[in-house]
Amino acid sequence: MSVAKDFETPEDVIFPPGDLESNEPPLETYLHLQQMLLLIKCLDWWWRDYNRFNDYFAAGNLSIHYSPRQRKSEDFRGPDFFVVLNTERKPRDSWVVWEEDGKYPNLIIELLSKSTAATDKGLKKQIYQDIFRTPEYFWFDPKNLEFAGFILVGGTYQPIEPNPQGLLWSQQLNLYLGVYEHKLRYFTAEGNLIPTPEEAAEQERQRAEQERQRAERLAAKLRELNIDPENFS
Repeated sequence: MSVAKDFETPEDVIFPPGDLESNEPPLETYLHLQQMLLLIKCLDWWWRDYNRFNDYFAAGNLSIHYSPRQRKSEDFRGPDFFVVLNTERKPRDSWVVWEEDGKYPNLIIELLSKSTAATDKGLKKQIYQDIFRTPEYFWFDPKNLEFAGFILVGGTYQPIEPNPQGLLWSQQLNLYLGVYEHKLRYFTAEGNLIPTPEEAAEQERQRAEQERQRAERLAAKLRELNIDPENFS
């Protein structure tokens, strides 16, 4: 049997249909993909136990269908990251406005690139302002770290002024957004970095190690005083 024959596709192989409803092109680079996943992961982790917004849907690179004629073949846009508040948290292939009680995103973040920056700053911003009426819009460039945010005031996006740390406040998330170690991250109202699940686990490991070391030092001191640590209370 020839090598070519070994790699022929069997006639009985059935490929799954390509019927996903999101019509978005792939993200520009690996940096863009990692940034999108980071935004989703950190928000899901931070809101894992409580959520003052009842519930939410956070996604990235997913189509938002908003056709007045309720046609998925027309009038759709796909933000790199968006959050919808007060909605059911469940998997979706796309966000269909007329199937979601007319809800549009509360917050949108676009990840700029050379090929998308003009559209993100122009046409998409206009759509998010005039049609979506999305309360907050941010953009961030993972390569040159350009970062800006806007809040809808009187129907028009106005720049969000940074605080002394250079962070931009999001009323929708009740969190700050800012650049940390070349990535767009969330910060608490006190300005503390919101960790990833992995960072949180490492912090907990370090705290446990520090506690163990303190306990060992205390035990050693008690022994110096001829006190058995096992009987000390």
